[in-house]
Amino acid sequence: MLDLLPRAEAIAARLKERGETIAIAESSTGGLISAALLAVPGASAYFLGGGVIYTQQARRALLDIQDDALVGMRASTEAYALLLARTARQRFGSVWALSETGATGPTGNRYGDAAGHSCFAIVGERERAGTLETGSSDRVANMRAFAAAALDHLAESLR
Repeated sequence: MLDLLPRAEAIAARLKERGETIAIAESSTGGLISAALLAVPGASAYFLGGGVIYTQQARRALLDIQDDALVGMRASTEAYALLLARTARQRFGSVWALSETGATGPTGNRYGDAAGHSCFAIVGERERAGTLETGSSDRVANMRAFAAAALDHLAESLR
């Protein structure tokens, strides 16, 4: 996680400077994004909360997204990442939300995505979504790469 801290520190400084808040809905990063943002002293000024939305049960319980909201979409897509981020932002009342969903490995997910596939979304004064393909089946390396990419895109959105 140490490689994520400089990214989180820059994001924290920008959020504090602007008086803005963030909520996180992450999946295959397993809490690394939240942990990095919370490792920065003074996180309570900008971090409202988040969850690891790793299962259907977590999606329902933590974000109250029911199955009928997923008609025409599946997990591990940019559309799904946007749904997670939009919902987290609304439920937490944050200025920004960041979400991530993917397949860390060593095998792909049940939706047909290969290991190393991740989608993220940032929702705030503007929205953006993206996809990362690492081509790796290394679960831990992918978790770190996914978290780093999501934080990098968040930092870019805050500029």
